[in-house]
Amino acid sequence: MRILGKPTDLPKRSLWQKIKDVALTDVAVLARGGVSPGSLEQLEQLLLEADFGVPTTLKLVADVERRAQRGLVKTQGQFLDALQEGIADALRAGNSDPALTTASSAPTVILIVGVNGAGKTTFIGKLSARLRSQGKAVIVAAGDTFRAGAIDQLRLWAERTGADFISAKPGADPAAVAFDAIDASIARRADVLIIDTAGRLHTSEGLMTELKKVARVIAKRLPDAPHETLLVLDATIGQNAVQQARMFAAVVPVSGLVVTKLDGTARGGVVVAVHEAIDVPVKFLGTGEQSGDLMPFDATEFARELLGDE
Repeated sequence: MRILGKPTDLPKRSLWQKIKDVALTDVAVLARGGVSPGSLEQLEQLLLEADFGVPTTLKLVADVERRAQRGLVKTQGQFLDALQEGIADALRAGNSDPALTTASSAPTVILIVGVNGAGKTTFIGKLSARLRSQGKAVIVAAGDTFRAGAIDQLRLWAERTGADFISAKPGADPAAVAFDAIDASIARRADVLIIDTAGRLHTSEGLMTELKKVARVIAKRLPDAPHETLLVLDATIGQNAVQQARMFAAVVPVSGLVVTKLDGTARGGVVVAVHEAIDVPVKFLGTGEQSGDLMPFDATEFARELLGDE
């Protein structure tokens, strides 16, 4: 199973290959039961370049150093195992359950948030396809009433996946769209309602206030909703994703992360950095543009693919 790239990406040097080439040149030091200070410094630099961020990088390097001091890192294979386990442990720390929350009684309401270009609409289509394949009755609501073509784009995804579709005229109040969509979901006995929102810059106070209003109206219409608020982040923007996550989490109760465009970047360490920054589980990874290019998150598998030990 390939998470961080297509087979055509194989000629590219993996993170593990870079670590072997740069940080593990002195195999004799490893054989004597240790990791040289120079190797640790180079490992730190490589992890930072892969967008793990400073806090996560320091933890991972310290973990490798502790293992080495205990005599557990004497070969390159053991070094790889130490890194993989450290990354997986970081992703399993704190709030880390990747399963989608389901309402005790239908509908389950899922609110999708994020900035322009992160891939929200495509993710909604993929999620709809996944839920429909499980036999769920799904309604998709076009809460992005401002971006030109956003309503039509989402309607196409709904038609393609067999989901019902709710929309309003361009420029309509997004909170009103969400309210009406809940009414329709109850009336049609839908299992899941997915509500899109306008892509907004996390630095725009007015738009973030509007997003807060949408969440508030949803909760007022249906207690405990939204049952999931998923933040969609673009992996290619690196550490900027951490700042985006913090800003959105300060406005709405983000319950899960969706990281997109992992097929287009070798800097997947940002997944770990964002999880640690806001203590929210990664729920899905987007690895392409097709409806099937959506993977439920698995920390162990992700750590293995991220390092790329081939």
